[in-house]
Amino acid sequence: MSFRTDLAAELVAQAPPIPGLEQQEESFGSLSFHTVRITQETAARTVGKPVGDYVTVTTPPFEKGEEITEEELNAIARQISHMLPDKGVILVVGLGNNDITPDAIGPRTAHQILATRHIGEELKRQAGLERLRPVAVLAPGVLGQTGIETSEIISAVVKDVNPVAVVVVDALAAREATRLGNTIQIANTGISPGSGVQNSRKEISRDTLGVPVVSIGIPTVIDATTLASDLLEGDEDLEKCRMLFEPRGAQMMITPREIDNLISHACKALSMALNKALQPDMTLEEIGYLAG
Repeated sequence: MSFRTDLAAELVAQAPPIPGLEQQEESFGSLSFHTVRITQETAARTVGKPVGDYVTVTTPPFEKGEEITEEELNAIARQISHMLPDKGVILVVGLGNNDITPDAIGPRTAHQILATRHIGEELKRQAGLERLRPVAVLAPGVLGQTGIETSEIISAVVKDVNPVAVVVVDALAAREATRLGNTIQIANTGISPGSGVQNSRKEISRDTLGVPVVSIGIPTVIDATTLASDLLEGDEDLEKCRMLFEPRGAQMMITPREIDNLISHACKALSMALNKALQPDMTLEEIGYLAG
């Protein structure tokens, strides 16, 4: 049965060993890291993801507010840093709709990112922050709010800001309910906003922007039909599930009841890890003081 997911780890979970597909797992504290590396186009077509690297971080449940330690946040930051150039302006973009809680991961994380591109060299010197990396931040909203495709807004900003890379943050869809709110995916292949909820917009990637694009996301929803099939314990009739859960042909997505707590804690952890990746010479305490 086919299912909807944005997570590379779920797509390869039942895939047979094939050339061009590598996997690695490691742990750090309460975190686990599952790396999927796709190196050949044939493997990419089999998996359904572009050639590139995908790191899935499993964390304690965000909705419970369990503390992620400084060392663990640094470990997540290192995974992000590995995919970014060492120097130059970085543009961070928070995708999604701030008014719809399950879709608010992007804008609410972006609002906690330390924007530094406007800080002049003299001011940096006076503040003892000579190695502060220039970072620009954007939360463009969604097409229904602006009448402009998100990719068009980002492309226009990239032309003027000239970043060496773009980091996009977005909410994702998972195949398994156990993935909601305790998973972070980091990838260097870009993103198609809304793809997990079948509302895919124009791709945001190196091919469309001309610079590397790193995507970071947290799954907040699961397709109702996929969940129903799991609950029916082996009923493989996808169309039967769709008739039960989508009687009017309208797609249904399910999100956890604790979504408000989930989003709040997830965005805090994600923004701290991303800020640390962008400003490695600063402590998390300094980042929290300046970004807060």
